Amino acid sequence: MRDLSHTPFDQINRGFDATFQAGRLSVGLVLPITRYDDGPIPDMTGHLDRAILAESLGFAALWLRDVPFAVPSFGDAGQLFDPFTYLGYLAARTSRIALGVASIVLPLRHPAHVAKAAASVDALSGGRLILGVASGDRPEEFPAMGKSFETRDRAFREAFDYIRAMGLPGPRIDNGFGRSDGRIEMLPKPTGPRLPLMVTGSSRQSPDWIARNADGWMTYPRPGQSQAQVLAGWRDSLQAAGQPAKPVLQPLYVDLAADPDEGPSPIHLGFRSGHRFLLRYLQDLRAAGVNHVALNLRFNRADTNGTLDRLAHEVLPHFHEGAMP
Repeated sequence: MRDLSHTPFDQINRGFDATFQAGRLSVGLVLPITRYDDGPIPDMTGHLDRAILAESLGFAALWLRDVPFAVPSFGDAGQLFDPFTYLGYLAARTSRIALGVASIVLPLRHPAHVAKAAASVDALSGGRLILGVASGDRPEEFPAMGKSFETRDRAFREAFDYIRAMGLPGPRIDNGFGRSDGRIEMLPKPTGPRLPLMVTGSSRQSPDWIARNADGWMTYPRPGQSQAQVLAGWRDSLQAAGQPAKPVLQPLYVDLAADPDEGPSPIHLGFRSGHRFLLRYLQDLRAAGVNHVALNLRFNRADTNGTLDRLAHEVLPHFHEGAMP
């Protein structure tokens, strides 16, 4: 079997290339960069200043979520703003940091709009877009948009194929979302050979399909050995499909304690600890094959700006390889 752990990834655009480097790990942030543990709706005051601060401190990427409705059972309204509108705003106010979405729910949107908006952000940001895509996990949203929750697996595949086709000259596509015989164009085209498409979880697809079609994979936090086994399975799927090495991203909720030596205590999809345990944890993820971790500070009890500064000085220097010029 081939060892893919240090095989270079495809070069796609500025954001993807800097954020994902084989054998290395970079660190980003989930927006909004603020604490809101007392309810689902964040206070967005100062959101842009913190995004600009994150870039100046050397974080690799900012990540948005696609949350069209505030669904009570989900318990998180995300960054409130439409992701593509917000990406355009961030593209104009930043210059180096990668701009990611984790993830656009493809069955809820027509892929022509996704392809147009994503390529526009990619062009306007100078090639900094990373487009995460998913099939959706909030059943309440689908009837509100007249969509079928039960057939979202097929809709996801067809939307994915449509977006890929629209990035090519003279796009040709014929599926449930529409037909194009190559006589019309969608502009602008992505800055690189294609839009970088990262599939989240299974998105109700087989591991073989994801390995063949995605530019990378977004998975969820798991206990150490379990995550290592899952990542080994990802590499096995790539090899079985005859695919090159492709990167892995995971989110992580953190509550950074003042005591640098405080050990971990669990929180939702993450933990509270001092920076020394967090550093060891990230180094273990790097060794297991994770290439990027998106930190979420929703449950962080300390001052947000102070936490960003501590992360930048105590953690980021150990993972500086992914910096974008």
